[in-house]
Amino acid sequence: MKHYTNPNSAIWHGRITNKYLYLHEKVRCVPLSEISEPAKKSITLLGYACDEGVKRNQGRVGAVKGPEVIKNSLGKFPNHLANTVLLHDAGAVVCKDADMETAQKELSKAVTTLLKKKQFPIVLGGGHDMAYGHYHGIKNYLDSKKSPQTIGIINFDAHFDLRQNTHGNNSGTPFYQIATESKKENSIFNYLCLGIRKDANDRILFQTAKDLDVTYVLSDTFQIQFLEEINTWINAFIKTVDKVYVTIDLDGFSSAYAPGVSAPSPMGFTPQIVLECLKTIIASEKLISLDIAEMNPKFDIDGQTAKLAASLLHHIIHTIY
Repeated sequence: MKHYTNPNSAIWHGRITNKYLYLHEKVRCVPLSEISEPAKKSITLLGYACDEGVKRNQGRVGAVKGPEVIKNSLGKFPNHLANTVLLHDAGAVVCKDADMETAQKELSKAVTTLLKKKQFPIVLGGGHDMAYGHYHGIKNYLDSKKSPQTIGIINFDAHFDLRQNTHGNNSGTPFYQIATESKKENSIFNYLCLGIRKDANDRILFQTAKDLDVTYVLSDTFQIQFLEEINTWINAFIKTVDKVYVTIDLDGFSSAYAPGVSAPSPMGFTPQIVLECLKTIIASEKLISLDIAEMNPKFDIDGQTAKLAASLLHHIIHTIY
């Protein structure tokens, strides 16, 4: 595959115990083509090494290195997974010659393959343009079943990413593209955004969200003291769909927690509210796949953003299984 690289075992290192006390000792590096349907529960990490969409969207480039940095940080975290749970690193989809569209197609195929092989995919980016490929990977998998199921997208983000793609696709257009295709297929566009900032979206984007009947929670309400109300919205949204795809954009967090992103701001949300919301989503048992976007090591400080992404992953993998 031109747009794929095998996993790099050298990035997985840390304290040696020989007792699988740390995740670098637990993880298995397996090329995508060699992933098999497990007898046990299994999680597969897949990188999306592409920031072409960020470049097109006039953001800070550097997220292409995000997947490896997140994996490296995660490897140093303690392992509390049961022996009956497998953890794979399946390498990364890569963007060659600025061909983001082909990278998205390859990501879609990879996600579909992982789901067919009974894996729980977690995609690490990379620009948020990966959401377009990731969504279609889930959709293709569900459409292949005798009884197709509906997908609800929950996006933790400061931005709607509903920019019109009149002048091409980028990291700000994925959900507009999905909405447009859903309309053509006469299907419902199920999209919930948590953490939207008025200072990060212009009035056209708010109008687009209204026109597309998008449900969203503004940043001034997306706070821990309003958790009960937020969970009510999340649960109401989840009830309307069969499966949930979660995407976490690291630039939604305050730059106090995530300086290493493509579009930083001190006005973002906190890790605590995201972790609590993830508990609610996972408890629904409808979560089918998840990704973390916009990790930009070029602008990180003391690995802080990578540690945040790894902490989120640590929480997720120990909660779903």
